[in-house]
Amino acid sequence: MAHRIITQIVFTGTRVLGRAFAEAYRQAAASSQHSRAAGANSSSPGTANSFASSGLTLEEACKILNVKPPQGGKTDMNNVMERFKTMFDRNDPTKGGSFYLQSKILRARERIELEVREAAEAIEREAELKEGWKPKVWKDR
Repeated sequence: MAHRIITQIVFTGTRVLGRAFAEAYRQAAASSQHSRAAGANSSSPGTANSFASSGLTLEEACKILNVKPPQGGKTDMNNVMERFKTMFDRNDPTKGGSFYLQSKILRARERIELEVREAAEAIEREAELKEGWKPKVWKDR
């Protein structure tokens, strides 16, 4: 009699765990397909639709700092820094502000800087490819 109960417990436990693993696999596959589809919708990894490590898009970052998005990878960084400093100081937790908002403002500035830096590097690479690589040769006299 005891062996029958133990056998039923083992089979029931195995069935429950099997279903749990199957459901976890289905969710992981769906998540993978969703992220793949989201990646396919953006034209390249450095575009405005992609996420930086902070998880902010370029549009969100521009809305947070209330600045215009970079056009052709160029923007007025003085304006961005001015808006950043003003908003960062206003949200200082010691003055009754919010650390969460401060971190969002910081991530927004970093996202815009990343976009501008990547665009500048791409322009620099294109210029180097256009004119060709010219190594500097040092001669001893």
